[in-house]
Amino acid sequence: MKSVKTPVASVLALSICAIFSTSSVWAQEKKENQLPQVEVVGTSPLPGIGIEKNKLPYDVQTVTDEQIYNGQSLNLSEYMSRNLLGVNVNEIQGSPFQADITYRGFRASGILGSSQGLSVYLDGVRVNEPFGDVVNWDMIPEAAISNVTLVPGSNPVYGLNTLGGALAFTTKSGLTSPGTEVKLQAGSFGRKRADVSYGSKSEDGSHRFISATVFDEKGWRDNSEGSVGNVFAKIGRMQNDSNWSLSLIAARSNMLGNGLLPSTNYGEDGVLASAPLGGMYETNRRWIYTHPDQTKNELNMLTLNVQRMLDSETELAGMTYLRHSTRRSLNGDVEADTGDALIHYNTTWQTSYGGSVNLTKLKEQHQITSGISFDASRIRYGSTVADCPSGFDASRAPIGCNPAIADTGVRGKSYAIGLYASDTWNLKEGTYITAAGRFNHAGVTSTIDGQSKESFTYNSLNPSVGISQAINPTLTAFGNLGQSNRVPTVIELGCADPANPCRLPTGLQSDPYLKQVIARTIEGGMRWKFSDDSGISSSIYRTENTDDILFRAVGATGQGFFSNFSRTRHQGLDLSTYKSIGPLTLQAGYSYLDATYQADGTLFGGARDVTVRPGAKIAGLPEHTLKLNADWRVTPKFTLGGTAITTSSITTQGNEDGLIGSDNSHTAAANAKVNGYTVFHLHANYEAEKGLNYFGRINNVFDTRYETYGMMGMSAFNADGTLRNYAAGEEPTVNRFVAPGAPRSFMVGLRYRY
Repeated sequence: MKSVKTPVASVLALSICAIFSTSSVWAQEKKENQLPQVEVVGTSPLPGIGIEKNKLPYDVQTVTDEQIYNGQSLNLSEYMSRNLLGVNVNEIQGSPFQADITYRGFRASGILGSSQGLSVYLDGVRVNEPFGDVVNWDMIPEAAISNVTLVPGSNPVYGLNTLGGALAFTTKSGLTSPGTEVKLQAGSFGRKRADVSYGSKSEDGSHRFISATVFDEKGWRDNSEGSVGNVFAKIGRMQNDSNWSLSLIAARSNMLGNGLLPSTNYGEDGVLASAPLGGMYETNRRWIYTHPDQTKNELNMLTLNVQRMLDSETELAGMTYLRHSTRRSLNGDVEADTGDALIHYNTTWQTSYGGSVNLTKLKEQHQITSGISFDASRIRYGSTVADCPSGFDASRAPIGCNPAIADTGVRGKSYAIGLYASDTWNLKEGTYITAAGRFNHAGVTSTIDGQSKESFTYNSLNPSVGISQAINPTLTAFGNLGQSNRVPTVIELGCADPANPCRLPTGLQSDPYLKQVIARTIEGGMRWKFSDDSGISSSIYRTENTDDILFRAVGATGQGFFSNFSRTRHQGLDLSTYKSIGPLTLQAGYSYLDATYQADGTLFGGARDVTVRPGAKIAGLPEHTLKLNADWRVTPKFTLGGTAITTSSITTQGNEDGLIGSDNSHTAAANAKVNGYTVFHLHANYEAEKGLNYFGRINNVFDTRYETYGMMGMSAFNADGTLRNYAAGEEPTVNRFVAPGAPRSFMVGLRYRY
């Protein structure tokens, strides 16, 4: 791996050296007979018998609800981006609950058509939506989350779509979270949020828990209002050796995420004799391109979890669920080549059901888990489009629109069956070998616009093996090899013919065969724990994706199709350290990511075909990310904290080959990268009395102007927001569109627990 000669790396090196020196001395002062703290984590999506984190051959990250509160973030997405190693957020939609989250360059995104690569679970239920494997973050009941676990690599036990990692959320219950909690907060951009929860338990073992969240904002950009509401309820009973719980989620959201804004202007053909001009972003970063861009999500989900101890060393766990979601979107658009105004309407109905069973056995030096899972779904999707001959109003919203007419529709269904087993074997003192395997069988069926039905099936046997070796009582080395797979979704199969391209997410044309994606990860590292409150961990990894599924371009039309790309690679380094010095707690995390295409191919560029060669960077992913967190307990009741995040520049989508232009006959070499940035955040908490806390935070303290994503495209609007004069022969211009980072904001609130 090449050396990293950047200010980021220099700062990190100094920080690590300082903490090493203080930690080594401090560790020697610890009493020799003090027992180390043991952290237990799960090894499968289902709740069950856990295992000591230090015995695993990979580095799992876990956080609790109290840690999330102490981080004083607006929501889970924001917390993970600031505190979890390797996690970044692209603000593509401009809405805090429509996050595009990446981990080691793999996505768990709410954007249809994104190349998804992370599996996400809630109490053992996989919540990647079946239509496009997207994750609707606004449907997660955040007030009910007890803990979060992030598992790295291509872990086969976590099933389909675990190409780069798995994210598992566990909810609270009356057993784990008795009492009442009220959290209220309000701040900039008209943001208001309320979280309320109540839990209790009885002597007979019965328990109950309920939580509710309401969020509303005007948004910091024009026409970017949003609201989220959900209710989570759980009842259950623990008696003798058995425990069961039944939970219900009802969630609704109405979000206006207005996406990218045209910035750097390269002229009509993208080949300028002089320096490029500014765009709408430079004129007013609060503007939007066209609107409305409205998404309404609805979710109802019922989950039954059961655990029973068959004996002191054997547990049987089972889960079954029923899940129904609806997504309705309304998008005001402009045809860049003509300047015509359109409104697209899309609706997706998805019903999923399934279950899984785990058997965990402790036998001498082995911890064995085996299980079976089944998931099935039915999908309906329909889209209509209305042309708007009156054009746009002053805010760039289509006006004078004709009645919408049917565009396309699809019906589909899918199923997946998984058989898996894993064994952690204590070979000898301090040596643990973990082997796992999973067989996945999946089928996808779709019918486009009432045409002939197409069905495809996929099989994959995915193994993994790793070792964790204690070198001494404080130092552990580990290594792991793993494989996982992802099968094409209905939308990918429905837009897979280059002769019949579609415009996402409104056009589905045909469904040729696509290969499944196979990901293989090799990872190694070390964990060095000096004490309960200081340590260092490092991981180096490489994931190779075979037959990755990408959206590919058809000329400069904005249309494209899904197809397999023979090979992509994600490799890098994660390094983290933490240390407590009296009232001061420090954390530092550095991630190096080299995400590249490893074959020749043509990509979706937005303005033209983009030809990539092996080694070309994948767009939207920073090579270097540094996160620094500090909390200072000023007094026993008052805590002040801060976060600094620094990223390097990112490759702009459509500029992967270092060229720009309106088509391949008009190209010029240009570096259209999005600059890196550094932002600072502050937070504070004051415990007025037992159970009552006041808190506040300032995001982007210095009001830094920054961008988190870039894409080349054709802009129909001038820098002042007016439509170009198509009647006079003006044409759209080649622009670099960017995702503006949020400006400085304030939030204050209180939490009361009793």
